[in-house]
Amino acid sequence: MAGLGGIKGLVLLLGIVSQASGSTITVSIFTVTSKSTVLRWSKYEGALSYKVTASLRNTQVPVVFASFGQNTIMGSVNSLNPNTAYTFRVEALGSHMNMLTDATVDGSTAPDVPTIVMASSKESQRITVEFTSVSGATSYILRAETNDGSFFSEISVPGSPGTVTNLQPYTDYTLSVMSVNSAGRSQPSVSVEAKTVLPAPQLNTSSPSNSSILVKWEPVNHAVLYSLSIIKDGSYSKISLNTTETQVHFPNLEAGTKYCIKGNAWSPESIPGDDFTVCQITRPPNPQSIELLVTSIPDAGIVVSWDPAQGAEQYVALSLTGQNCSSSTNSCTLIPLSCGEINSVTVIAINQAGNSAPSYPVQVISFPCPPQPIWVEELVPGNCSVKWSAVPHAEYYTTFIKSDDGIEGMCNSTELYCQFHCHCGYSYIMSVFAHNHAGQSPPGPLLNHTTLPCCPALTTVSAASWETLMMEWSPVRGADLYETRAVDANEVILCNDTAPRCALSDLTCNSKYSVVIIPCNDVSGCNLTCSPQTHETAPCMPKITGVSQTNTSSSSVLVSWTSDNTAANYTVSVIGTVGDPHKCHSNGSSCLVSNLPCGSVYEVSAIASTSAGESMPSYTFPLETGTCCSDSLTVSQVTQAMTNVTWSPANGAQTYIASLSSPRGHAQCHTMETECVMGCITCGTNYTVSLEAISRTGHKAECTYHGFSASQCCPSGIRLYRGTNNTLIVRWRSSSALTKYTAEVTGGARTHACSPEPGSYTCTVSEIVCGQVYSVVVAPLNSDGSKVQFCNSRLYSVTCVGSRVGMVLYQGKR
Repeated sequence: MAGLGGIKGLVLLLGIVSQASGSTITVSIFTVTSKSTVLRWSKYEGALSYKVTASLRNTQVPVVFASFGQNTIMGSVNSLNPNTAYTFRVEALGSHMNMLTDATVDGSTAPDVPTIVMASSKESQRITVEFTSVSGATSYILRAETNDGSFFSEISVPGSPGTVTNLQPYTDYTLSVMSVNSAGRSQPSVSVEAKTVLPAPQLNTSSPSNSSILVKWEPVNHAVLYSLSIIKDGSYSKISLNTTETQVHFPNLEAGTKYCIKGNAWSPESIPGDDFTVCQITRPPNPQSIELLVTSIPDAGIVVSWDPAQGAEQYVALSLTGQNCSSSTNSCTLIPLSCGEINSVTVIAINQAGNSAPSYPVQVISFPCPPQPIWVEELVPGNCSVKWSAVPHAEYYTTFIKSDDGIEGMCNSTELYCQFHCHCGYSYIMSVFAHNHAGQSPPGPLLNHTTLPCCPALTTVSAASWETLMMEWSPVRGADLYETRAVDANEVILCNDTAPRCALSDLTCNSKYSVVIIPCNDVSGCNLTCSPQTHETAPCMPKITGVSQTNTSSSSVLVSWTSDNTAANYTVSVIGTVGDPHKCHSNGSSCLVSNLPCGSVYEVSAIASTSAGESMPSYTFPLETGTCCSDSLTVSQVTQAMTNVTWSPANGAQTYIASLSSPRGHAQCHTMETECVMGCITCGTNYTVSLEAISRTGHKAECTYHGFSASQCCPSGIRLYRGTNNTLIVRWRSSSALTKYTAEVTGGARTHACSPEPGSYTCTVSEIVCGQVYSVVVAPLNSDGSKVQFCNSRLYSVTCVGSRVGMVLYQGKR
């Protein structure tokens, strides 16, 4: 023991370490108690020992010191006062106990150790500890542990008393307490022993009936007796009992009432353990006043109602057919509900305890099923009956009828039918409902009945063609299709169409047909009661057997034909390319068509007509009348032996043969034109002119015109001689002594002419200028005095002898 100023010190070596030395030293407080503080510092190089002192805060006088070796870096300073502030100094000392360096740190000790006054247990998992308060303590720590070390617990509490929790029932514990401030905790107090009480029995309750409660529990270890009490909710009287058994039955209780049961166990030391309370409601009483109502809104079902039962939380209604519904009120609906069934219903009440006994069953008859099948009978047109089979449990029936024009009807009946007036061509939707005291049946099948369509009235019948009748009528109600049927002695013609018109084609001509329009639809079929009408077809087409002319120049033709028609009138048309047709009429087998122009091509056809109309025109028969003669014909002479014949076109002619005939010769040409040139004409001869006009089929017209006289022949042997006094003498030869000639000498821009009397063949022209070339023409004169133009001219040159006419030289023809 060593001291400074009579102060005691205690050195405690807490740790020896080996570490690298430093140039400074640091110190910190590691832990404190009520009377000690453990310091920690860093090793200082060269230090052989360390000195630790403690002095009261704000004083320099140490009250405690301790020394430690050179390898110690942690040490304890003891004999301090509880809950006191100190300044701690650590000095590093050299080999001569000289201080090398030092460091200080401020700190405080923990409060003083408290004392336990009492420890007791009133709950199986808790012990309450009462202890003395300590100055400077901010809180306390309760420590509980078992002797075998299997349990250790520390709980912080603000003061006394404090409770240790999470303990085991009926178990011995050692308890101590420590005070705590900001510096740390004190040493544990002197310990005490305490035992926890028994745990409470875990009561399990049930209500076997609506007048009893059964309580059961598992045995509690170390328990020697059990105490139970029961009290009705809202009451102040209770029933208590003690038992060593593990179950108790409480009878004679109220139905649907809540009871609370409390129980606890007793230890061998006669100390009561934890108590446990459980509340149990008894089962509810049987539901009373059960009422049933059949409903169909929103779904078909049975509405079940009852009087509320005491303590019931839920109700369940059960039907004999297996449906059920539940409710927390006093009604529910059993769905689905089938039509036509007899059912019985019971109700049970339910709460936490269980179900009540079922109520007395109540019987109900549901609404009837809808009648089916339903059908319509229309024995008399316009009177319909809806019929159906009987439905069990039905008291009467309601039939709803609605037509497609929106009109609705209804009838009630206890019979199995309902009559109503139905119109042709209408569609009706019908449904039948059965009724009883429970209500109306569900909707049954809808019956859609469409009556036969109405018979149409023919409006027009027209002949679309010779063998086709166009039938048109007004549309009728309810018809989707019309079948037009035409029947004669030999055949049946059918025409089906959705439109109110039909063309009956390929009919036999000149026949009477019985025609009926049968309206049909897809639903009700066809109306076969419509009346037929008789219609006649147009007459048959006649066949032309012959067209004859009396001769080729005839303007009339006789047309003959054959036909199967009876009592028909016939019209024959002779149609050309221009102009109106020529016609004749007859009720026999031939007729005569007159006044046909020549040179025309016709088509001949015949038509038969009766009151039913006209037949098809017969096949045409070709007709060609004789060719016409040309209206005009002109013959002009081109040369002495050649003529040009022209004529106007002749109707119907394709080719022509023109002829010039005389006793001295004959000339002819065959052409398609309206002119031709003919040679080998003898001059000075009279010719007969004729023209044959020939059609393309070979028909001929022989036409004769006025005669043609060829002009006189041109003279021959023409010579030009020099005369006296500048004159020239022209001479020629001629075979006709009656022909008059003219001679023309042209030259020097002048023409010199002379015409001798017939029979003279010499002519003199005067005032001739020599040195000129002269053209000389000698031609006969026609009867009208005109000159024949086709005679040749000759050229002569007239030389001069001085100023007089010299030699005349012939230079040839021009």
